[in-house]
Amino acid sequence: MDTVLNLLSLFGSLALFLFGMKTMSEGLEKFAGDRLRAILAAMTKNRVMGVVTGIVITAMIQSSSATTVMVVSFVNAGLMTLTQAIGVIMGANVGTTVTAWMISAIGFKVNIAALTLPLMCVGMPLIFSSVSKRKSVGEFIFGFAFLFMGLSYLQQSATDLNIGSYVANLLAGMADGGFLTILLFVVVGALVTMLVQASAATMAITLMLFDMHIQGFGFEQAAALAMGQNIGTTITAFMASLTANTQAKRAALAHMFFNVFGVLVVLIMFYPFCDAVTWIVTNVLHAGDNDLFRLSAFHTAFNIFNTLLLIGFVKQIEAFVCKVLPMPENQDAENRLLFISGGLLSTAELSILQANKEIVVFGERCRRMLTFVPKALECKKEEDFENAYKKLVHYEQITDNMEDEIGKYLGLVSEGRLSGESKNAIACMLREIGELESIGDSIYHLGRTLSRLREYGEETFNEEQNTYINKALKIVDESLVAMINVLSLPEEKTVNLKENIGIEDRLNELRTRCTERNVEAINNKEYSYRLGTYYIDFINECEKAGDYVMNVVQAVAKMRE
Repeated sequence: MDTVLNLLSLFGSLALFLFGMKTMSEGLEKFAGDRLRAILAAMTKNRVMGVVTGIVITAMIQSSSATTVMVVSFVNAGLMTLTQAIGVIMGANVGTTVTAWMISAIGFKVNIAALTLPLMCVGMPLIFSSVSKRKSVGEFIFGFAFLFMGLSYLQQSATDLNIGSYVANLLAGMADGGFLTILLFVVVGALVTMLVQASAATMAITLMLFDMHIQGFGFEQAAALAMGQNIGTTITAFMASLTANTQAKRAALAHMFFNVFGVLVVLIMFYPFCDAVTWIVTNVLHAGDNDLFRLSAFHTAFNIFNTLLLIGFVKQIEAFVCKVLPMPENQDAENRLLFISGGLLSTAELSILQANKEIVVFGERCRRMLTFVPKALECKKEEDFENAYKKLVHYEQITDNMEDEIGKYLGLVSEGRLSGESKNAIACMLREIGELESIGDSIYHLGRTLSRLREYGEETFNEEQNTYINKALKIVDESLVAMINVLSLPEEKTVNLKENIGIEDRLNELRTRCTERNVEAINNKEYSYRLGTYYIDFINECEKAGDYVMNVVQAVAKMRE
């Protein structure tokens, strides 16, 4: 019975460690979400800065998995190129070694668990704060406390279970395995990391076992476990990419290729590499008596070596993953959601970014829908008109579906804990998609007006009417272009409404002029009242579309106030 309880305590302490890491990482991500995005956007201009960015971000949030998932999300959202992503992923592997140094420095030598309760006392008021940023800091503090509390319990549970003797007996059977034993430890490290989806947790276990001085589990075996963790940690980004687009899948594959290739290269020269690390730690750093320091140094040296080895081949890695995962031919691509079909991301801020990208696509599809109106207007043959009109009907269904799907997605995002800025952003984005759907309806009604005119059959628009109609369509197109430009700049803090207001004024003036001229033409018997009704309905619908466009731009402006 005691053994069962001790075993449950062991798994519980590991769960507490993982929960602490997750809470700490998420707290920092929420606190610095905008800053992290700004850093990623500004510091990935070249591969070296990409690597540095990966190191800094991962060292901050203490999770290479969180960094790589974030990178995959950014690639999926079109915020980062594949080349930039590969550089950040390389840096993430180096940044994650900070966890090992932190554990080896204070995890087993200092009774850090004694400080966890005072830390929680500091974090508790922040957790219950109504200010989102303070609450995120409180989560970070609690996560830090849970992490080291779990680490302390993990060591205690391992001692109670006498794990050292179990591992020693297991290793005794592999004493003559030689290099095969090293390969086995690499596989075990990979499998355990895949299971817990946290290389830092596996590294903590490795450091704990190494610190117990178990017979048969020396520096080489611990180093092999650490190498296996680099393979196992790729599973998190891989799973995150399964429902993402092809570019995001390529980023996850590049992560897997980089880590597996690095392990294979170091395995070829495994013993000389271990000897080199030992020599540097002993003769250069003068810390040869600190085993945990030596293992942490191996972990860092291994990842730095792989980064230096492959940083010059980023383009080749990109070409390789593009060949393995070619871009599929997009059949009926206009029907698909491009950025939010994969579900919610790790934080609300990232999910909002995805939704904003989808809204840009929504605007672009509205503009494409408009192109079928002049085509329908110019058609002489009934068959050609029907084809153009069917396109309008099809796109009207697309705009309805996009409003529905984006609205559902934003609804799911709003169920999480949001900052005031995020709540405002969601409210404004819901207004944007409603107005965009109305734009789609107006464009469809333009086509419907032309269809009714053809059914009437007795008259067609004259040259003057066609001239004004084409002017109105051109102004609506200009307004859509200006709207898309506003939607496409998420980092802009303010929106200049001057251009959009100017376009809207021109459309209103044209509508007034057309209305007055229409009354005059009907009175002069230039065309029938019925034709004049179709004509002015068309012009009014163009003006309504312009109003909806202006509403979208105003919603964006409010979001960035």
